[in-house]
Amino acid sequence: MKYVIIGGDAAGMSAAMQIFRHQQDAEITVLERGEHYSYAQCGLPYWIGGAISSIDKLIARDANTYRTKYRIDARTNHDVQSIDTVNKTVSGENFSIAFDRLLIASGASPIIPDWENTTLTGIHTLKTIDDAQKIAGALERKQQTITVIGAGAIGLEVAENLRKKQHGVILIQRSHQLVSDLSKDMNEQLYNKAQSEGIRVILNEQVTGFSGNEAHFVTTVHTNVQQIETDQVIIAVGIRPNTTFLENTCIALHRSGAVRVDPYMQTNIPHVYAAGDCATQFHRVSERATYFPLGTHANKQGRVAGLNMCGVHKSFSGIVGTQIYQFFDLVVGRSGLSTKELDDKAYDYQSVEATLPHIAPYYPGHKPISIRLHYDATTERILGGEFLGTAGVDKRVDVLATALHHGATMETIETLDLSYAPPFNTVWDPLQQTARRRK
Repeated sequence: MKYVIIGGDAAGMSAAMQIFRHQQDAEITVLERGEHYSYAQCGLPYWIGGAISSIDKLIARDANTYRTKYRIDARTNHDVQSIDTVNKTVSGENFSIAFDRLLIASGASPIIPDWENTTLTGIHTLKTIDDAQKIAGALERKQQTITVIGAGAIGLEVAENLRKKQHGVILIQRSHQLVSDLSKDMNEQLYNKAQSEGIRVILNEQVTGFSGNEAHFVTTVHTNVQQIETDQVIIAVGIRPNTTFLENTCIALHRSGAVRVDPYMQTNIPHVYAAGDCATQFHRVSERATYFPLGTHANKQGRVAGLNMCGVHKSFSGIVGTQIYQFFDLVVGRSGLSTKELDDKAYDYQSVEATLPHIAPYYPGHKPISIRLHYDATTERILGGEFLGTAGVDKRVDVLATALHHGATMETIETLDLSYAPPFNTVWDPLQQTARRRK
């Protein structure tokens, strides 16, 4: 059986390893358009900031390891440009390969809006090891002013790590607050933290383009309000799936451009699968296909795809939209549907929020944690929640994610048997206390 996998990172190699383990005589070919296999993209901002000493620590396995240890034909610099689902071939420049089973795990790329002069030297995105090395190389010479455009997880993490390297940082966000999913109070905490750490925050302005010097290096960011001098720019306004090479095929795509898949990672074409940042995920709360690209989803979907490709029946149970990231000492977490998602789909919901100590208030070291929960106005089924604090956020996010996965109600949250001792929690967990305040 000939297996071809497009993409050599989380989803692709999770699938490849499952095929290797379950079908020893399989012919597995992986086509990676870049140089690197199986690396931790989420660690790149921290390598730039110096928290991770070597970029090699982010690489789980290189292409040569897959070739020599696992008999996987792991190819680099192979950019697939077309798929023939009738004749079962994938093709690119100077190659064409036949398959019996195909996995599309082509990942995603940073969005570069249609702004003026985005090709100037010094304008970067951050998604790959090559991207990170270019940014680090550009910052070696001197302390510089870097403008980060976008205040999502990557934008905030990059801004923090650049500031820790003593660079000047300007953070531009087009909306009136840094993170649209968070409450006004949580956003004020984030804004104040950025200001206190020396980051200049510009809100409610739209970037329109850039200008540079005679050597074609960026020097200025243009918005609809002002011109901002800068030495480097990092664009972090989101990512989109790498699926343009599928547009002339019959493979069904989601409105986001991601490949539509069923619970077994099968596309609408027999023997063609998709997983990871180029594929949809089933959201257990909204009960719809969505696009929520994260490394956790890519690894799980890749594993499921690989098992089904080699005949082991396994389904992907879906996501609930769980995310966590750090901004200096503040931790932001969320799970479920945001207020924007709830409003867009016209849910009849209510919200409750509270700020409470993360452990017993009499125990040394207690810190405040802000929590906001959303629930169905009629059934009280939990629909989502957001968290912000300096301690205890990760635990509460994961408890909420588990409750959302199982369709729990606010009453269920109240009655959960959660751990307690003064150094670890309050008698009523802050999540439970917040749920109780709805009454």
